[in-house]
Amino acid sequence: MKLTLLAKDGESKLKDCPSVYIADTGEFVVQGVQLSDADLRELKNPLPGETAVRIHPDVVVRAVERYATEKPS
Repeated sequence: MKLTLLAKDGESKLKDCPSVYIADTGEFVVQGVQLSDADLRELKNPLPGETAVRIHPDVVVRAVERYATEKPS
């Protein structure tokens, strides 16, 4: 899978995390800090192999705006 970075948290002390990418499959990929076990239990019906990460809404909004205007491939 080839990933293209759409947006990242510019104030992150962890370099490029959290970030949103677009994959060559057309899907979004989100990189972030994984939820704690207690928080993961709050998810509704996660499938085997699924997880969740935390990411600030501003990063998601910037990623969607870039995707909508540039449609990177």
